[in-house]
Amino acid sequence: MNKPVTLRDEELIAHSAGLLAPLAPMPHDAVSPPIFQTSLFTFERYSDLADVFAGRTQRYIYSRGDNPTVHELEALVAALEGAEAGRGFSSGTAAIAASIVPFVEAGDRIVAVENLYSDAFRFMEKILRKFGVIIDYVDGTDAGAVIEALPDAKIVYLESPTSMVFSVQDIGPIAEAAQKHGVISIIDNSWATPLYQKPISHGVDLVVHAASKYLGGHSDTVAGVVVGSKALVDRINHESYHYLGGKLSPFEAWLILRGMRTLPMRLERHMQAGLFLGEHLQNHPEVERVRHPAFVPHPGNATLSGYGGIFAFDVSDAIDVPRFVDSLHHIRIGVSWGGPESLVVPALAALELSPTTNSFRRFGVSPRTVRLAAGHEAPELLAADIDQALAAARK
Repeated sequence: MNKPVTLRDEELIAHSAGLLAPLAPMPHDAVSPPIFQTSLFTFERYSDLADVFAGRTQRYIYSRGDNPTVHELEALVAALEGAEAGRGFSSGTAAIAASIVPFVEAGDRIVAVENLYSDAFRFMEKILRKFGVIIDYVDGTDAGAVIEALPDAKIVYLESPTSMVFSVQDIGPIAEAAQKHGVISIIDNSWATPLYQKPISHGVDLVVHAASKYLGGHSDTVAGVVVGSKALVDRINHESYHYLGGKLSPFEAWLILRGMRTLPMRLERHMQAGLFLGEHLQNHPEVERVRHPAFVPHPGNATLSGYGGIFAFDVSDAIDVPRFVDSLHHIRIGVSWGGPESLVVPALAALELSPTTNSFRRFGVSPRTVRLAAGHEAPELLAADIDQALAAARK
């Protein structure tokens, strides 16, 4: 495996954190980016306002459009991903929706990989289909099948690895084929972050992040970011961002910036805990399968230089899943991830939803699958907790 975090990544984060001279001068030489908690910015003269409206000059006007604190976050994530521009949103789902809407209309087709993040799937099924957009789902582990589905599509939507089953896609060949067919490629890169996977360097057009997860890292905010070429981000700005209203607040942008100061150290701890637990579970007699890219060889692993700490495992028929979850002492039950606490979500609970609103049920996720987000606790403590809960849950 390549070195997970490059010197360039470390330098960019250090600049943003005030550990090195900032990339741009901070007001009053502040070591941390200030919070511009304001809804609007005023002008001294009519001509100043007229020049901005006419596009002759650029200035902050209204925080639903641009805000200095939010812009600091957008610039940092774009720089880490190797993108030209970025846009922050009030949630990862808002970023996903605003990144798709400008590029499709009634009758257009989207190719999406199976087992997407649940609300991305619901947005496609409950909103886009209602307005006449066609969505074709393909097994993302089969790059040939994805590529075969691309002709005449407008978007190919990837998520590597996917939610709940954590299967990866060979994003390089898929992105190359998408460019050949004039298809815009979008990928959710929340799991690996820009430190462990850089899709734009492999030809992907737009990269989406649920910044609530590893980028923020403290389970105290909800946010999203999309980055890509200036031309594509401009289309998002002009054709969806301003009208959907999912703007990111200055305070939440500042929380994400604060969290990103420690991203390399936190992500390393998540990764090592996840690998330790994955290996431990592989050797457990009541675990039939570990769903973690590190333990499942695939060409798509080549774009990963490190791993997130969230994965899944399938327990045997001898385990009562609800009893197992309820028997955990240190690992808590919760639907998000990326913070310091370790969390589980059993697929069985999600499968209660109908096939039309739940991608996991529609695409055959096992009711014996349990998602585990490894936090910052000692991995040995977490392994012991899992062991005792499995023993308590035997039928």
